[in-house]
Amino acid sequence: MSETSEYRGSGLVVRYDVKRCIHAAECVKGLPQVFDPNAKPWVQPGKAAADQVIAVIGRCPTGALSVTKEDGQACEQTPVANEARLVADGPIYLHGDIEIYDGDGKLTGRETRVALCRCGASKNKPFCDNSHGGAGFRHDGSCGETDQVQALAAGKLKLTVFPGGPVQCDGPLAILDAFGEVAARTEQCWFCRCGGSANKPFCDGSHKTIGFTG
Repeated sequence: MSETSEYRGSGLVVRYDVKRCIHAAECVKGLPQVFDPNAKPWVQPGKAAADQVIAVIGRCPTGALSVTKEDGQACEQTPVANEARLVADGPIYLHGDIEIYDGDGKLTGRETRVALCRCGASKNKPFCDNSHGGAGFRHDGSCGETDQVQALAAGKLKLTVFPGGPVQCDGPLAILDAFGEVAARTEQCWFCRCGGSANKPFCDGSHKTIGFTG
C-alpha cells in the first residue's frame, strides 16, 4: 500500500512520503500556516501563495515533500550543482540532479533531495528513517580522507546502491562537513552505509567484516 499522500491548493499538488520524512521540520518552520502537524489535513497548500509553498518544499532535505502544478508541470528546478552535506550523528543530505540505481544497474528513482542512511539500521534503506538515534550512531560530521579532484560545474550524480555494501557516487559532487565547509570535491566516491567505517563518510570495507545486509 502506498504511503504517499496528496494535498491540493493554490494550483499545486503537494505529495508527502511519510517513509522518507525524518522530521527536519523545515516545512513547519517555513510556512506554519500551510504545514501544521496539529491540523487536519496537516498540509493545506491553499493557505499561502504557490511560490511560497514551492520555495519551502525545496528546503525539505529528504525529498519527503515534493510538488507539481495541477497540470503535472514540474515546479522545482533541477540544481546546477550536486552537494552532499554530512549531518553529525545522522544521515548524508544530498541535493542535486540525482539518479538512483540498484546493484543490477536498474534505475529506481530520479530525485533532487535525498537523505542517505549512514548508520546501517534504517528500515527504509538506502534512505534515512531516523534509526540512527536508537542505534547509537555517532560521527561528528567531519570528512575522512579521499582523493580530491576538481569537480565539474554541472552534471548528473549517479548513485548505485550495492546490497550489503556502499553507495557508489559517480558524477560531480561537493562534500560539505557538518559545519558547512567544503571538505572535498570529487567525481567518484563510495559512501559507507553500514556505520562501521573508520574513514566516515567513506567506505573502508567494514561492511564485509561486520556482516552488513540491506
